[in-house]
Amino acid sequence: MKHYLSFIIYGILSIVVIAGAGSGVIDTYQQIIIMFIGINIILCSSLNLINGYMGEFSCGHAGFMAVGAYVTSLLNVWLFTSSQVFGEPLLSPVAAVFLFPVTLIAGGIAAALAGLLVAVPSVRTRGDYLAIITLAVNYIVKSSIENIQAIGGARGFMGMGKVVDSMTGVLNLPWVMIWIFVFTALCIWILNHFVNSTYGKGIIAVSDDEIAAEIMSVNTNRMKLVAFTLSSGMAGVAGGLFAHVLGYINPGSFTIMKSTEIMVMVYLGGMGSLSGSVLSAVSFTLLMEVLRPLQVYKWVLIPLLLIILMLFRPEGIMGNRELTDVFPKLRRFFPSKEL
Repeated sequence: MKHYLSFIIYGILSIVVIAGAGSGVIDTYQQIIIMFIGINIILCSSLNLINGYMGEFSCGHAGFMAVGAYVTSLLNVWLFTSSQVFGEPLLSPVAAVFLFPVTLIAGGIAAALAGLLVAVPSVRTRGDYLAIITLAVNYIVKSSIENIQAIGGARGFMGMGKVVDSMTGVLNLPWVMIWIFVFTALCIWILNHFVNSTYGKGIIAVSDDEIAAEIMSVNTNRMKLVAFTLSSGMAGVAGGLFAHVLGYINPGSFTIMKSTEIMVMVYLGGMGSLSGSVLSAVSFTLLMEVLRPLQVYKWVLIPLLLIILMLFRPEGIMGNRELTDVFPKLRRFFPSKEL
């Protein structure tokens, strides 16, 4: 029973928040903040798999997020709503309630394939070289979308709001929030079991010493491919959720600035710590909202805070530890180091 206690607690909290959103106790602004926290947890923890656990340096995560956002959005608009791009829907709008997670996973698979295409030619690169490659991919994805006029080009793409309205019309629930809760928990669960598995230990071995890992019969190239593909796929899922929270996306949402935000969260929370990723995503999202009145000046204060953190605590909030390492009594809730 105790093995599932953390999921029971998370489920109860999710139901309370969803009930509060449905009854109006939690207003629209607060709902958006909660949903962005969930999306940022997925983005931060997935990038931590590469930059933290594997010890590489990827800085184009927003590019894979964009792939997932556009693929999921195009599929949903094509299948469930009438639009100028696709015409009449192929399926009844009612089907969106049941098939939304399917299209979301399809967007994640598309992003994973994009990550695989990047990983195959770059498995032998490390550090600055991988950073340059992923940075270039971010620009390639953004520029490609800007030049595809069929999906709006630089103007952007919309219609996801109709999909959400279709789901709400079937049953008046905050469906996007529900799926964010579900996929946030699913991503953390997958990453936790992956990094604590025998296979995942090979990725940590690559981070410690790649040559030694190869000598000990670890297939380092395969480890890099799997980690990069999984990380990119989760970024795609986060992108699909992000698109449906806003109801509108354009290439400007997935610039190098967005990739930088995700990297800041990773290094703020701690390299190789899922607990750190969760804490960092929550605190960074809230900090961004608190500093919103400062407008452009917040991008002076936030990097300054990061510099101070790197000077006095370069390992981040959690370092490579989990909450169960800092507070051993929490192991009764997270017996397998789920957070």
